[in-house]
Amino acid sequence: MNDKPIVMSKNPTLNLIVQNAQTLQRELEWFAQVLDTRFNLYFGKECQYTNIYEVPVPELAEAHSIYSDIIQHFGMSVDERLVLLLALAPHVCPQLLDIFFTKNETYGRGFTEFGGIRGNQHSGFLPTGETATFLLSANDLTRRFQVAELFDPDHFFAKHKILQLVKDKSGEPMLSGALIISREYLSYFSSGQQYKPSFSMEFPAQRITTHMEWEDLVLEGHILEEVEEIHTWLVHHKTLLNEWGMAKRIKPGYRSLFYGPPGTGKTLTASLLGKTTGLDVYRVDLSKVVSKYIGETEKNLANIFDQAENKNWILFFDEADALFGKRTAANDSKDRHANQEVAYLLQRVEDFPGVVILATNLKTNIDEAFARRFQSMIYFPMPRPAQRLRLWSTAFPEPVQLGKGLDLSKIAEEYEIAGGAINNISLHCSLRALVRGDNCIYKHDLIDEIRREFRKEGKTV
Repeated sequence: MNDKPIVMSKNPTLNLIVQNAQTLQRELEWFAQVLDTRFNLYFGKECQYTNIYEVPVPELAEAHSIYSDIIQHFGMSVDERLVLLLALAPHVCPQLLDIFFTKNETYGRGFTEFGGIRGNQHSGFLPTGETATFLLSANDLTRRFQVAELFDPDHFFAKHKILQLVKDKSGEPMLSGALIISREYLSYFSSGQQYKPSFSMEFPAQRITTHMEWEDLVLEGHILEEVEEIHTWLVHHKTLLNEWGMAKRIKPGYRSLFYGPPGTGKTLTASLLGKTTGLDVYRVDLSKVVSKYIGETEKNLANIFDQAENKNWILFFDEADALFGKRTAANDSKDRHANQEVAYLLQRVEDFPGVVILATNLKTNIDEAFARRFQSMIYFPMPRPAQRLRLWSTAFPEPVQLGKGLDLSKIAEEYEIAGGAINNISLHCSLRALVRGDNCIYKHDLIDEIRREFRKEGKTV
């Protein structure tokens, strides 16, 4: 491996990459020596060591990298570090594992004890639990049983979703499962950054952000106070639970219901709660979660909650009544299955240690079993004239001028309309001005666009 020193950059993100790379380079050199030692000993070849634990282990105390911090945080043993490197190798140095392609000449195939699988596109060796067992124990049965404990559900590898054994078929030996490192920790060990998943069929949720600030949130005073309670929880929940001892009495997470007409600020509020506390907010696309096939909805939900569990995310379920709605009487198998989905969801929401926000247009659509478990239920009404005037006053971009006779205070008084619709009206009025070649918004433009928004809702002006 190349041991040429890497010049540090003024870019903090690049420095995290450099630091991880330097630490991992030393770790992988050690790992390569351990591999070589294991194979030499196993096949009776000349070797300078009598066991793999004689190979000098790199010191990490002076290493300044996310990788070394995580190793030290969990107090990882030599075995745990080697298994971690084995899982990392296909991603960072796949050629290290080519040694496992050694053939058993007696049978004209690979050695069973090496484990491993072939990928669909990856041409290298992909390790399994059997590979880890061979590396650490060879033919020692006692050691084999000890190594298997590294994949126990109570081990920090599983509890913190660092590594897992993934099997395609049930009934096969546990250690035949593919040794997979989580995307989260792969991201930490490479870029030094938290992994932020993109929307996909496996993860039907989208990270949402906003350019607006807390002071841009236009809500009545008592509603804003209720929202600020969630903000207070996000800032102080660790003190409340751990230092004040409330963890004995309450669940670790926080659940809130936002309800009210469309466009009244529910999504914006969730986004701002994340922005002001430095947390990612993920909006769950329920149309991609709910499936007509038995078991698929639970599986889709599990993918979301499993990835979010240790991330300190805010999960935002928009149009939540599609999944959290009232349960039906269990008259047939379809109804019973639908109710099972709701029960499963209820349990996952209750057990989630972060903040879950459910948003719906109608509170009455939400099942009472969920409603009883909310710490707060916040109504987002249509804005009153004073709030509407604030929204109109900040709706238009700076270059825009208001035409003669356009009185926003009168518009705010006469037309009951939500903030989301006001933004749409601002957009289309501004486009009209650009088409005309000026920067003026006229009253007739505004009224036309208000009518269009009302028609969307089946209303007339």
